[in-house]
Amino acid sequence: MPIKKIRPVTTGQRNISRQSFKDITTMVPEKSLVSMKKQHAGRTNGKITVRHQGGGHKRYLREVDFIRSRYDIPATVKTIEYDPNRGARVSLITYKDGVKSYILQPDGLKVGDVIVSSKNEAEIQVGNRLPLEKIPVGTPIHSVELVPDKGGQLGHGAGSRIEFMAVEGSWAVIKLPSGETRRVPKSCMATIGTVSNPDWHLVRWGKAGRMRNRGIKPTVRGKVMNPVDHPHGGGEGKHPIGMKYAKTKWGKHALGVKTRRAHLSSNKLIITRRKGKKI
Repeated sequence: MPIKKIRPVTTGQRNISRQSFKDITTMVPEKSLVSMKKQHAGRTNGKITVRHQGGGHKRYLREVDFIRSRYDIPATVKTIEYDPNRGARVSLITYKDGVKSYILQPDGLKVGDVIVSSKNEAEIQVGNRLPLEKIPVGTPIHSVELVPDKGGQLGHGAGSRIEFMAVEGSWAVIKLPSGETRRVPKSCMATIGTVSNPDWHLVRWGKAGRMRNRGIKPTVRGKVMNPVDHPHGGGEGKHPIGMKYAKTKWGKHALGVKTRRAHLSSNKLIITRRKGKKI
């Protein structure tokens, strides 16, 4: 998907780029597979309960099928659609028995292609969903399960690609886009291919108004606040935070803090943490 630069005929249009929607085949979603997105951000009884979120354009939620449990039933790709709730595109597929569902569109999948989800044998082609043990090592995959039959949990972002590295006994070894290497049961399902819209991260939003349309409110630095509002606040002119380490608004360590809970049962499945850290 190419990125379009905007000719700045106004001041607010400087340094702005937009997505190209040439790959979209329809702008009308399937009514039976959408619901209204409720507001879960902002204030409750006048008190800010979720910071830096609020407003945003009215959206419909697309019910994306991450499990694809209709095994061995061929499905035809009918449309490629824009989803305002994610960077990737979604595709409407129709199974041979008439059932419709949305899936994350893999890069390269076209309208009219036939795909299938199977726990046995199926062709190794983009869009097909198979257990890891049935997929050749080195094949790019996405929407990988952590627990069999739970549905895809890893590799949903636009342009995401998971490297399938090896099969060791009852485990498969995968490398995530973050650099983390981990084991998952080899019976877990995965979709072949890379998630669509890989140029999503190149979009330059340019101005605050476009971010507000996305439901993102401005983030104010702590050092420009008053001392009553943030530990970094106070001082005259351009000043440092005045403490040994950065703190959050509530006085806790802000940088370099481990957020993963200790003694998680899944720790033993992680071979290499992201950024090369080993556990």
